[in-house]
Amino acid sequence: MVDSFVFRNMREEDIDQILEVEHASFTTPWSREAFYNELHNNRFAVYIVLEENNKILGYCGAWIVIDEAHVTNVAILPEFRGRKLGEAILRKMMSVAREMGAKSMTLEVRVSNHVAQSLYRKLGFQNGGIRKNYYSDNQEDGLVMWVKLC
Repeated sequence: MVDSFVFRNMREEDIDQILEVEHASFTTPWSREAFYNELHNNRFAVYIVLEENNKILGYCGAWIVIDEAHVTNVAILPEFRGRKLGEAILRKMMSVAREMGAKSMTLEVRVSNHVAQSLYRKLGFQNGGIRKNYYSDNQEDGLVMWVKLC
């Protein structure tokens, strides 16, 4: 199923397609400048894309600081969801983080996003706490989840 897809590092020329994924996935999407800064100015940032036939279907970003990886974003175009691509790209990011020395990974997810939480639990993430009013668009709480990578 995922065999025809390619994972690679995000490049600056990918930003237009990344913004399409971003706008289709989030109520408060990141800006072009945010992605540019992540790629050029954040030495902790790692971003990978999932593509097929030069079309970016999704991406995942993380900050890897010492031995901890913090997932910033993971998103798949809506028309490609339900094909285990989110799982594939997150597994890839977990592998990349592990190779870079991370021993654990964390992320925040909306408390209402049960589909994402189910995926994260499938990959070994466990609840770690609540960040009150974490999401600026509607003040929804964020569930913090953790997984050991080693």
